Amino acid sequence: MDDMADTVSEALPRDFEALRALILDRREGLPKRIAQVAAYALDNPDEIAFGTAASIANSAGVQPSTLIRFAQHLGYDGFTSLQQVFRERLRERTTSYEERLTVVRGEADDGTSNRRIVDGFLAAASKSIDVMSRNLDDETLDRAIDLLNGAETIYILARRRSYPVASYIAYALGKLGVRSQLIESASGLSPEIISFANSRDAVIAISFSPYASATVEEARILSANNVPVIAITDSAFSPLAQFAKVWFEVAEADFGGFRSLAATMALAMGLTVGVAELRRGRKGKKSANSKG
Repeated sequence: MDDMADTVSEALPRDFEALRALILDRREGLPKRIAQVAAYALDNPDEIAFGTAASIANSAGVQPSTLIRFAQHLGYDGFTSLQQVFRERLRERTTSYEERLTVVRGEADDGTSNRRIVDGFLAAASKSIDVMSRNLDDETLDRAIDLLNGAETIYILARRRSYPVASYIAYALGKLGVRSQLIESASGLSPEIISFANSRDAVIAISFSPYASATVEEARILSANNVPVIAITDSAFSPLAQFAKVWFEVAEADFGGFRSLAATMALAMGLTVGVAELRRGRKGKKSANSKG
């Protein structure tokens, strides 16, 4: 049985052209809704690569669950595995930072390159923020801020591209007088830092595809220890989502292969300031009651 599973796994398309050929080969036998997703995927591969589950389903005119059935119909274990093929297609076009710079130079090679580069990043940031503004659910936001407001200590967990966001959250919480702990240690003490967290605390975990394995594992440990996890990630199928009490789906646009963090940073600061505002209101009520 295991040998058969391995054979099926090895036969799955791992590049976009092979996947495209498979979809076209099977298109006549696809159920109506799955065929609808397949047509959308081939026409909009960039959207499949970096769109959110909600935005892809909405644009394709189907339910998010249909994305999972589409992936499984092709033999993948879930939509995330299929999405990786579409993402790899983009990585193959800009596989290194030097190549990404070449793309940026090509897009800005008209004598006004410096301004064009900045305008490209501003446009990507604006698109990211616009998508976040349209898709942000008020109830989810309120639940996240309530969880963080009730925490004795807010732990912050992120690595690689997401780390600047975590660092700024820690900085802002410190300035706002909210007790927090950035999970990082040059001496390798992250496991010890995590061990102090308990159910009276909360953690903000941030990671995007390709997900930082250490972030995912530490979020799993914290969740297993009954620490509420508030996740900021890029897909309903992200490994962080399965551990989270509350999670946010953020799709960042890119320019020349360099992805924005504009929407992520805006969301992070909204959570941070929202918590500080609630706590200020709580202190004000206590002060008023003591005077009365």
